[in-house]
Amino acid sequence: MPMPRLRDTVLACGLALLGACFSAGAAEVRQPQDTLAERLMACAFCHGDQGRAGPDGYYPRLAGKPADYLYHQLLNFQQGRRQYQPMTHLLQHLEPVHLRRMAEHFAAQKVPYPAPVAAPLPAAQARRAEQLVRQGDPQRQVPACTACHGSALMGQLPATPGLLGLPRDYLNAQLGAWRNGVRQAHSPDCMGDIARRLDQDDIASVSAWLASQPVPNAEPRAATTPPPMACGRAAP
Repeated sequence: MPMPRLRDTVLACGLALLGACFSAGAAEVRQPQDTLAERLMACAFCHGDQGRAGPDGYYPRLAGKPADYLYHQLLNFQQGRRQYQPMTHLLQHLEPVHLRRMAEHFAAQKVPYPAPVAAPLPAAQARRAEQLVRQGDPQRQVPACTACHGSALMGQLPATPGLLGLPRDYLNAQLGAWRNGVRQAHSPDCMGDIARRLDQDDIASVSAWLASQPVPNAEPRAATTPPPMACGRAAP
């Protein structure tokens, strides 16, 4: 056989064998199933097993948060009120019923909180942070955090999250996002209004103070008093 033809024949056989190997490998790849467990696998990659929180300080805990809060945040990512492209990409094709089931799954998880991280705040900044958290700042029309997030700061039903057990970097980033309009809610956007009334030092101090507090053995409770200002909320 002439050398060019022999070379072409060997090359063709090699390509055919390579194609057969790829085909066999592809057949062995597990195909994803349309189940809740499959959808939750993507969540655990960043938010940790059972939604415990990611290790880097930016992926928050999901476990135990109110189901309505988690559901509306998934909708906010999907519809652009919260901006983080990986989350939007993951959620863009999911139906509301899928988002609701994911939210209910994580709301039902009961896993231990990590130990708080001490914040080296100067005494004056620590006092200012605790004042904002527990009393607010009437001159700036900033209500206390406890007015909406509960006296234990562990959240209120149906849709207000807890503020304890979260990393300082996450809290700081979210307050900054509210202040800059990167994170939004349905109008009236009360958290955006509050964050814009705080300066950067207040935001940093409050984030550090909250992250340093021990987490009480408390569950989110039903709100017993109306919120101190109008807050928008979509229908469930």
